[in-house]
Amino acid sequence: MKEPVPCGIFFRSRDLFIAGLLMTVAFLVNPSVLFRTVQFLLFVLYALLMGKKINPLVTLLVMLSVVVCNLLAPYGKIIVEIGIFRITQGSLLGGIRKAITLEGLIMLSKATVRSDLRLPGAFGSLLGEALWVFQRIMDRKEGICGKDLIHEIDRLMLLLSEEQESLSDQYTNEPPRTAAALIVLAGAVVPILALTVAALFYYYSVPFF
Repeated sequence: MKEPVPCGIFFRSRDLFIAGLLMTVAFLVNPSVLFRTVQFLLFVLYALLMGKKINPLVTLLVMLSVVVCNLLAPYGKIIVEIGIFRITQGSLLGGIRKAITLEGLIMLSKATVRSDLRLPGAFGSLLGEALWVFQRIMDRKEGICGKDLIHEIDRLMLLLSEEQESLSDQYTNEPPRTAAALIVLAGAVVPILALTVAALFYYYSVPFF
């Protein structure tokens, strides 16, 4: 049985990257935790459509650890108090926001950063490679353990080097830029922008919202 073809092969790497930048700005500007959560879920969907593997357990554990760490610096209204440990509204919402933001950016990088990304200039080339390496490390973070950290990192770098060569060959001939591909990318970006605009109107209590 043939595996489904990832949608990423139909888009040019720079077009994906630009779409990712627009969504990143909208995501970070969004002041609403609820609306940002919806954007995060859309990023997960985009990453899956691009053929990227996502480990739900690892994602949830990372998000939970961020929230717990934020609870260690309580501020705001006390929700629950157990001995000297306090769960406050401010620290809880702040932790949720940080966790969603971190994983949202990771999911977005999975969806929009490809191994063949080439940006103009030396800095652009370095940035593109750094973004791709970061995204791949996040994909494989569950494989790094503390028993022999240096050896594991060295092994991971070798694997990434081989994988980048293999994927670069796969994307040697980029697809032509078509109106259909641009429309699909726009269709992915527009909901993210719309959610941020809606959140800003709601947050600042615009009369007609």
